[in-house]
Amino acid sequence: MGRKARACCGHNAPVKYAYVLGGLASNASLPSELVDRLIELAVADTDRDFTYDLAARSDLTHAQALALYACDLDSGPRLAREGRLTVADVDPAADPDTALALLGEGRGDPAWGRVLVAADLDSWSRQRLAECVGLPPDVVETLVAGPDVRVVGELALRTTDRALATRLAEHPNAEVRKLAAWNEATPPAVLAALLDDKGLLPVERCEFCGGVEETYCGVAPYEICDATHETPVHDVRHGALSNPATPIEAAIPFADHPSENLRLALAERLDLPREVSRRLAKDPDVRIRACIAEKLAGDDGLMRVLAEDEDQDVRRRLAHNPNVPLGVLVRLPVTTKISPTLLPRVEAASPAEVERLACSTNSTVRMFVALRRDLPAEIRDALATDPDAKVLKSIAPHPGLSEARLRAMVDRQGDRVLAAVAANPDASGALLEHLAHHCPPVHEAFCEIAAHPHATPRALLVCLTDGRARPIAAAHPALPPQVIVELLADDDVYVAMAAARNPSLPGAVMRDLVP
Repeated sequence: MGRKARACCGHNAPVKYAYVLGGLASNASLPSELVDRLIELAVADTDRDFTYDLAARSDLTHAQALALYACDLDSGPRLAREGRLTVADVDPAADPDTALALLGEGRGDPAWGRVLVAADLDSWSRQRLAECVGLPPDVVETLVAGPDVRVVGELALRTTDRALATRLAEHPNAEVRKLAAWNEATPPAVLAALLDDKGLLPVERCEFCGGVEETYCGVAPYEICDATHETPVHDVRHGALSNPATPIEAAIPFADHPSENLRLALAERLDLPREVSRRLAKDPDVRIRACIAEKLAGDDGLMRVLAEDEDQDVRRRLAHNPNVPLGVLVRLPVTTKISPTLLPRVEAASPAEVERLACSTNSTVRMFVALRRDLPAEIRDALATDPDAKVLKSIAPHPGLSEARLRAMVDRQGDRVLAAVAANPDASGALLEHLAHHCPPVHEAFCEIAAHPHATPRALLVCLTDGRARPIAAAHPALPPQVIVELLADDDVYVAMAAARNPSLPGAVMRDLVP
């Protein structure tokens, strides 16, 4: 590296210079000739940490991608995923990883599967091959016949071939059956059979009796199998119950199963008959009642019952149900602590319902409607004068609010609403400067200001005094060029990297950084 480049990086220069090159490699303003020079640096076998950033550039030409790939095969998978390489550019025998990346993106040659399946791939790579769609039938059969249950399991989970899914659903290893049970391509009749074990050959092996090499996760069994394979068979049933392709008629009997996890899997289904939902809504397991509360539809009476449930999580999940009656929803904040989130029912509220919510005597209800970003101007402006700080925090980022109203919020509530006001997309540079100089300082506001497109140099300089906001501000294009250059030598390597990524970094400095 050149002396100027080393000098700008300060002490610990080699490490920092690597980070700076990484930031520079992703700089949107980097001229094409400097991209070429960075590729040359990779060819010269210097620090290659920046090749990953180069591979992600949206303006990388095919010629540049090939040059980068030629000097660093490790960049191949990223280049493939970014669409920079084609089938003609990759030799699957020489670079299986990039070939697998292209196949995974659906842009590879399925015939490569024959080369890859014959290669000495590790288990993880064979699993990735099994995930690929469109493989030749002979390749699939070779993978099915292989000894690695993890590879066969990937096929069972991902195949769209109903005949193959049917075969693997009856695999002697319970791990493979479990993954076939999750696959929606498995025929409904087969899924029903996995629930009751009728018409299927019995399980012969599982992760608890097959030894370490048989386990799906590659760790030693934590249970000893007693030849019933009880736990894995339970997992097979759980997968089938969770699969929407499983006939609901076959799943309903599990509403009374002694296993809470199987009853929960049933409760999570979207096609439950009303009588089953009512039964599960009285389940002693709070997770099951909460699940029913969050997705129940078409039974207002049962929702009113769940709104009185003794467990707060059940009531909270009911508040997130898009079908909850508005009359039930507005009463829930009285008994339940609900985080400031735009609830689905509030998001879907009609104009008349929005007006009713905005006029509620409960400040939490007003907070919920204030989280919408499509409010009529009169309702938005009325909520901007609300006396409750949590309502103001929710409405402050709403587009269309005038600067006068935003400043008035800060005058009334101070640091309680400062960060929310700074997040308003229409906040002016002058307002952001005012917020940056607020006393006492608000650290959350600095991060919002540093990322705001309207931030001025004066506001950004204040943000640089905050540890969390400093790397965000260092990447802001409104930062004065001389300050950006100084930040290349910052003690924090992430700040230096952000400065190198800043599109306002002077071109002459970019050229000096790339020797």
